[in-house]
Amino acid sequence: MVDVLEGHRVLAFDLETTGISTNNDRIVQVALIGADADGAPIHHDILVNPQRPIPRDASRIHGVHDSDVRGKPIFKECANELSELMNGAVIVGHNARRFDMPLLQNEFYRCGISPPKPLVVLDTLEAVRRLKIPRPHNLGAQCARHGIDLSNAHDAAADAAACLLLLWKVMRDHPSSFRRSLQEIEEWLISGEVRKDESELGRALTDLESLDNNGRIRIDEGAYIVAFGRHRGKDLQSIEREDPRYVDWLISANGIEDEAAREILRQLVSSIRNG
Repeated sequence: MVDVLEGHRVLAFDLETTGISTNNDRIVQVALIGADADGAPIHHDILVNPQRPIPRDASRIHGVHDSDVRGKPIFKECANELSELMNGAVIVGHNARRFDMPLLQNEFYRCGISPPKPLVVLDTLEAVRRLKIPRPHNLGAQCARHGIDLSNAHDAAADAAACLLLLWKVMRDHPSSFRRSLQEIEEWLISGEVRKDESELGRALTDLESLDNNGRIRIDEGAYIVAFGRHRGKDLQSIEREDPRYVDWLISANGIEDEAAREILRQLVSSIRNG
C-alpha cells in the first residue's frame, strides 16, 4: 500500500474560506501537511488576508475572523511558495477535486499566475464513496468511523492531517483497490474505471504524433489530445465544453511553451467559439 506513494511528495491539502462558492469566495487559511519525496516532513499552514470581510457564518465554522487575517499576506504573496510545494506532488484532500482545488485555481487565475500542477489528486471523499463505505461521508463522520481524532475540525491543518490519516486507513483496509499506479488510482476515484491508453482503446498517447516540442499535445486523426494534467486523454473540443478557463490557460504563454503549437490551438479555439 505504501509503495505507490514512496518516492513522491505527498501533501494533505485543505482550505478555509469566506464561503462555499469556488468562483467567488476567497481563501483565509491554507494548509499543506505531509512529507517530501525523501521523507522530510512538510507543515505549511498560513492565514491569508482575503481582502474582504469574512462572513460571520464562515467564521463560526472555521474560527478565523477579520482580526486574525488583518496584516496577513494576500494570496498573491503566497502563490509562488504554494506552487513550489504542490507542483508534481500527490495531493490528498476530502472533496478537494470539486471544492479546494477549483477555488485555489481561481485564486491563481485572479493573480494572473498559472495554477500548480499536482501529479495526481487523491480525494478521500471519492474514495469512501467508490468503496461504498457507509454514510455519512463527511470528513468528521469518516474520521469517527476510522478511529481518527478530529477534535479541531474545520481548522485547515487539523483537517488536512486527518485526511491524510484517513487515506492511509482506507488504503490499508482495501489494499486490492490501490494496487495500481497513482494515475490509475486517480482515474478509478473519478470514474470507477481505469483509462487504458492501449489495447481496446487504440494507441497509447505516446504513440501519437506530437504537436508541440514537449509532447504535451498529441494529434489523433485530426483531433488535438491533451497528454498531461487533469484533462489527460481528452480532446481540445471536449475540454472547451467542460472547462473553457483551462483552455484559456492552455493557449496562453503560461500554458503550452511551444509558440507555434499555441497559435494552432488558438486558431482552433477561435473557430470553436465563433461557431
